[in-house]
Amino acid sequence: MTDTIFALSSGTPPAAIAIVRVSGPDADAALTALTDHPLPAPRHATLRTLTDPESAAPLDTALALRFPGPASATGEDMVELHLHGGRATVAAVQAALAHLPGLRAAEPGEFTRHAFENGRIDLSEAEGLADLLRAETEVQRRAALAMAEGGLSRRVEGWRHALLALSARAEAAIDFADEDDVEPWPENERLAALAALSGEMAETLAAPPAERLRDGVRVGIAGPPNAGKSTLLNALVAREAAIVSPIAGTTRDLIEAPVVLGGLPLLLIDMAGLRDETGDAIERIGIDRALKAIERCDLLLWLGSPGEAPEHSDLIGIAAKCDIHPPGPGDSRLCVAALTGEGMRELESGILARASALLPAGDALALNMRQRTLLASAQQGLDAAAATSDLLETAEHLRCCREEMDRLTGRAGTEAMLDALFAQFCIGK
Repeated sequence: MTDTIFALSSGTPPAAIAIVRVSGPDADAALTALTDHPLPAPRHATLRTLTDPESAAPLDTALALRFPGPASATGEDMVELHLHGGRATVAAVQAALAHLPGLRAAEPGEFTRHAFENGRIDLSEAEGLADLLRAETEVQRRAALAMAEGGLSRRVEGWRHALLALSARAEAAIDFADEDDVEPWPENERLAALAALSGEMAETLAAPPAERLRDGVRVGIAGPPNAGKSTLLNALVAREAAIVSPIAGTTRDLIEAPVVLGGLPLLLIDMAGLRDETGDAIERIGIDRALKAIERCDLLLWLGSPGEAPEHSDLIGIAAKCDIHPPGPGDSRLCVAALTGEGMRELESGILARASALLPAGDALALNMRQRTLLASAQQGLDAAAATSDLLETAEHLRCCREEMDRLTGRAGTEAMLDALFAQFCIGK
């Protein structure tokens, strides 16, 4: 990397302060060109008058800071200019930077990519940072911060060291089995070590996935036609997300409404009413889609009779419209009247209790699909190593496991995925 990049790294103007970041081999030269002063001491905010190098016209009075590489956020020389946050001021400073030789405007996520390529962060930390920028709830923020601060990286590094130790033991047993000073590797000891490491990985894999945390727990609202599903959806999201009508079959397609309830991200899904017979071909399609949606839901709110409820691992039975149709004796369903608010607090508490159990607890790690796939492959490799008594095969399985660890942290085989990841960032990040 030889380019020196710059971008606005704070919020969109106008604002009280605007931070323009410059990173690369010509960062110090750019600061000298704008200030015509000796470079300030590293990591000391210094007041400087910025001028246009071409016209000598004043641009702003700003605080300038230097962060020499490699001990900077990007791992290379970096400069920050803390400007007055007006649009014209920011535009003028960026225009002056663009005219300096060797400088260009940064692409989205390019500062973070420089940090990754210079070894300041690894791939899992970059993914955590991307999630942190998108976080909208406290639970999302905590999980993303745990990943961005190296929670998974430290765990992977521990596994990698353990794999290296096991590989060394296997190679020693293969190459120096006839040497008196090399102890043999007892079978029970080998199996115990492999099982312990596999168990640690399995425990991490068993945690709730990052996709559920990012996209929300999928809560389906199902029942027969005209059961009050759309009314309940609107009450839960506190807006008119779905059309409500006394005509049975009004809802034909899936209606998805993201909502934050009690600090937890949920995706509520209203769907067509379920019934065995219909002469409407469009409604039939809607019913088929509803049945498939039920299979994908993490939690199902069922607004029909208990005997007609579809099979689901996590279901809350609701006696809807209970202000009009009170449930009979012995009916254990939750009594809810969405229009009057009766039972809504109890329903929300029930949803939150179920949803919280499906999300990572506290600062627990939440792995995305890429991370889970690689970790699952490594765990399967350990299990395969334990299933064979041939030390050559054991050594090969352990080598493959180490490769998966390198892919997890971005040491190998990630170029195409990196382009997609860093494109999600804002320009100044």
